[in-house]
Amino acid sequence: MEDNKSKLIGDVKIPFRVILKRTFKYLKPHKWRMIFSLLLVVISVGLDIVVPLIYRDIVDNLNSVNIILKLLFGGVAVYLTCVIISQGIRFFETKILQKVGNNVVYQMRVEVFEHIEKMSLDQFEVMPVGSLVTRVCNYTSQLSDLYTNQLTNLLRNILTVVGVYAVMLFISPLLALIILGIAIVVLIASYFFRKRISRLHRLEKGYLSDLNTTLSEDLNGMKIIQLFNREDSAREGFKKRNTTYRNNRFKIMATYTFHRPFVILCQYIGTAILFFFSAKLALTAGTVVVFAWFLEKFFEPVQSIADQLMHIERALTSSERLLNLMDVQPKVVDKEDAKEIKHFSGKIEFRNVWFSYDDKNWVLKDVNFVVEPGQTFALVGATGAGKTTIFSLLTKAYKPQKGQILIDDVDINDIKVSSIRAAIGQMLQDVYLFSGTIKSNITLSDDKYSDAEIEAACEYVNADYFIDKLPNKLEEKVVERGENFSQGQRQLLSFARTVLAKPQILLLDEATANIDTETEAIIQDSLSKMSTLGTMLVVAHRLSTIQKADQIICLQNGEVIERGTHNELLKNKNYYWRLYQLQFK
Repeated sequence: MEDNKSKLIGDVKIPFRVILKRTFKYLKPHKWRMIFSLLLVVISVGLDIVVPLIYRDIVDNLNSVNIILKLLFGGVAVYLTCVIISQGIRFFETKILQKVGNNVVYQMRVEVFEHIEKMSLDQFEVMPVGSLVTRVCNYTSQLSDLYTNQLTNLLRNILTVVGVYAVMLFISPLLALIILGIAIVVLIASYFFRKRISRLHRLEKGYLSDLNTTLSEDLNGMKIIQLFNREDSAREGFKKRNTTYRNNRFKIMATYTFHRPFVILCQYIGTAILFFFSAKLALTAGTVVVFAWFLEKFFEPVQSIADQLMHIERALTSSERLLNLMDVQPKVVDKEDAKEIKHFSGKIEFRNVWFSYDDKNWVLKDVNFVVEPGQTFALVGATGAGKTTIFSLLTKAYKPQKGQILIDDVDINDIKVSSIRAAIGQMLQDVYLFSGTIKSNITLSDDKYSDAEIEAACEYVNADYFIDKLPNKLEEKVVERGENFSQGQRQLLSFARTVLAKPQILLLDEATANIDTETEAIIQDSLSKMSTLGTMLVVAHRLSTIQKADQIICLQNGEVIERGTHNELLKNKNYYWRLYQLQFK
């Protein structure tokens, strides 16, 4: 459990070679494109090294007493040809890599999203939504950039450094050895630079995730923040995280800006040494010019390598947090021999069920009950008694630590999760509506339903009474979370959504709470109709809504303390009777 939690947060360290091995699979479908682009890199680097040598011959020719025009024009033609071919290769190389990169990002995002869909509900409590959004959108792009940009450019720069140094060694071994000494100093500085920048980038990812999470929570809860005049508090909380992120960015930039001028300074020192020794070594003007050019070509990739190592480090940190997420195993998974059941009669049984969210404090303690097919079964109890938890266990959002849950006398562990959830229609107190239309929210964007079926479902649950008054009816726009509809209207839409799916078991979680009397009457009529569709389990604080239930159980601190029909429980004059007196007397 703790290991899963660490992976959700992104704290599990993954070795570099493991990251490469696991992420390289995304490039396999594009391996020939990648091989071709790498071949283009090699050719491009070769041309970049040849061009200065041609340039040297042109300069020496111009600097000679007798200029040979034929050699001059020939040299210029070869020079222009090499430059044009080099830039053409760069164009095709970039085009190929960008296409590969976009395809890789697309595939990765699909896989990450599919994995998130399989995660258990309690895992979303550990992983904030803002952090998940960052991993799906930002980290996948950075991982793709690792292969299609940074590693490719790193190869280009390494080949350039090696090639250029080989040419400098050929031109002047003494100067090349002096330059090598300067390069070693730069590499040592780059090692310490990378070590520091690696730590700072790991911190940056965590700070950015916290910032996005805070922003997401504040935007979602802006109504509450404004109603309670908590704007100053929210602003301070956001500023605190934003300041932490900014200060870390300052440290990154300070490290980065120190390294770049240091490399440029080393390049200028190398140029000064070149000018000092050029006379003693009797170098031609063309050789001095080309050596200076090669010095720039040598130190520019060295500087770029350090920059790329920083980007690679960022990409590796992103990859690590992304792979951490992909390594999280959902707690509720199908057994290999799990059955797929198309239709249920609706019998439900809890046998000696014990459950705890944290493996320490029991939320349900030895709960036993049987609901026969077609019955209406009500659960009553104070907040925290375990009523909603029973629904969560029945839909396999969680697994009980002890006991059995059966549907139609079959242990739900032996039934596929998809079969159970297809048979259950759950209606919550807090209805979630997606951005779109009324129609898309009722069908959940499933095109298999006809307009006639949708209209029939709306009429069945009395949702047509307000839908028909809307200008666009079923095509009426729904804003985020359905804020342009009242709570009662949202509830009726959730009823229509459930009825359309034709479930055999209905779970109703305090659907009439906080709803006006007129709307409650409409909803009660809808519930009366829906109770004939199959087995119905109801959680309610208003006892008036469950008086006709076939069976009622009372929960207290996770234990069943009383059970019976409405009249039987009133005769007992116990817990249920006291609740009834509080509400009606």
